[in-house]
Amino acid sequence: MIDIGPWRFTDQDAVRTLEALDEVIAHAAWSRPTGLFDELRSEVEAMPGPETALSQRLETAWRLMQSVRWHLERGGHLPSTLSGSVAGIFLSGGGVPKRPVPSADVTFAGLTGDRQATRRHHGRPWQALCLWSADVVASFASAGHPIYAGAAGENLSLAGIAWALVRPGVRLRIGEVLCEVSTYSIPCRNNAQWFSDRRFDAIHHSQGWVSRVYATVLEPGSIAVGDPATLEPGTAGTLRHTPALS
Repeated sequence: MIDIGPWRFTDQDAVRTLEALDEVIAHAAWSRPTGLFDELRSEVEAMPGPETALSQRLETAWRLMQSVRWHLERGGHLPSTLSGSVAGIFLSGGGVPKRPVPSADVTFAGLTGDRQATRRHHGRPWQALCLWSADVVASFASAGHPIYAGAAGENLSLAGIAWALVRPGVRLRIGEVLCEVSTYSIPCRNNAQWFSDRRFDAIHHSQGWVSRVYATVLEPGSIAVGDPATLEPGTAGTLRHTPALS
């Protein structure tokens, strides 16, 4: 195990995080101003090589991933505060759909009682929570697709927040929990069953503001259905740092 602050990585988590670093930066940059992350990309290119200890490479990658927000704030690309609510909470012993629960505790590892059937593409600390919009799901359902909240594997269904604003780098206060969006969640064939044409790529971020997102837990706590969900909580323009890395 490799511990960085309150976040715990298995060796597989560390390797997969390093492999995913370019994709994480690409997700943050998607549909944002050209050049915004050029400095960050340069730092990624200068990452220590495999001759360096895995723990040291992971610490560097984790610092770079967490610096996405700093680049956004410096460039004035964080949204204003917006309020919504928790429409649903979902967990499972692995796979989809996830079952609804009225409340849950959230740790730095994610929703207590939730697990992934396979950890190859899931389960890193930056994938601790999967968030999705209740309004996006309702839109797909109204178009005739047999999808419903929790079906596609989201942990939290949020209502009333413009989903176009829920992008890598933004923060949300959900109940007692503070989290930061890390990446878009790439859909897989397990979600084909929720679409009448089986086109599960309909929820890929390249299709517009329809994607599920992953988030890192910054402050654990409890969440209940009906709790407020606030995008960019706190005083606008104030830099809110993540916990120290060591």
